[in-house]
Amino acid sequence: MSYEFDFADVFAAWPELLQGLLNTLVLSALAMAIGMVVSVAGALGKTSGPKWLRWFIDEYIELIRNTPFLIQIFMIYFGLPSLGIKLSSNEAALIALVVNVGAYGIEIIRAGIESIQKGQVEAGKSLGMRPLQIFRYIVLKPAIQAVYPSLTSQFILLMLNSSVCSAIAASELTAVAGDIQSRTFRSFEVYFVVTCIYLGLSLFFWSAFAGIERTLLRKPTR
Repeated sequence: MSYEFDFADVFAAWPELLQGLLNTLVLSALAMAIGMVVSVAGALGKTSGPKWLRWFIDEYIELIRNTPFLIQIFMIYFGLPSLGIKLSSNEAALIALVVNVGAYGIEIIRAGIESIQKGQVEAGKSLGMRPLQIFRYIVLKPAIQAVYPSLTSQFILLMLNSSVCSAIAASELTAVAGDIQSRTFRSFEVYFVVTCIYLGLSLFFWSAFAGIERTLLRKPTR
């Protein structure tokens, strides 16, 4: 084996990698936040909405869960301009991530909502709680507590899936790595460093989600 490892060119490009890292963080965090809103709204619509809305949500979930994420990105970035909707690569990446994670998040939160016993809802009504209070305190919070590990795992996958957005030249970490590799021809070194960065990002988000669980979703002790 005559290949000599040399990370000098990769480390020299650390400002670009740092910018790509920050862009990935922002893209992932925004997609998680908006995706959470879509998931909660979709789960509520699927469990208690009118028939036509439940049908629409079911079709949306099936469409997204049974098509490749890369194709979804291409449809948004290359397909929508045919309808007169032009988006930048970063905007298309964000929308694609939200649409994708929303489909999975709806099913996860729906399972949590359906795990809540109806007697608890009836108890809330008997105490004079308003419907919004019942949904927020009796239904939504316990439901998220029940499915929190699955939901956070899906958000971690979302962050890792953001690397696919490099296919439309979104300015995230993998796209930056591709630019550095094409300039330095140090494929192993570049992608080894990027692999370590993604691992660090995963650990960061796991820690952040664990902190959220401890501070906001901690179950009361008896």
